[in-house]
Amino acid sequence: MDRADLVARLDAIAEDLGDLAYDQLAQVSSAAGRGAVADPALLAEERRLTRARRAVEKAAGLLRVEPVGLDGD
Repeated sequence: MDRADLVARLDAIAEDLGDLAYDQLAQVSSAAGRGAVADPALLAEERRLTRARRAVEKAAGLLRVEPVGLDGD
């Protein structure tokens, strides 16, 4: 596996984490629309998923940059 493949996989994982976080927010929003109190566990899970997504995006970004001084010599 080369670096480009790994970056593509990380990008896909970040997108999946974003989708999961969005689903959590949709559940909270739906509950609020019904007049229910937002479940703190759902909000905490959304924050955790968002932090994970950002970490994966950061890793992908770091791998996109070509290392300086690694010319193969």
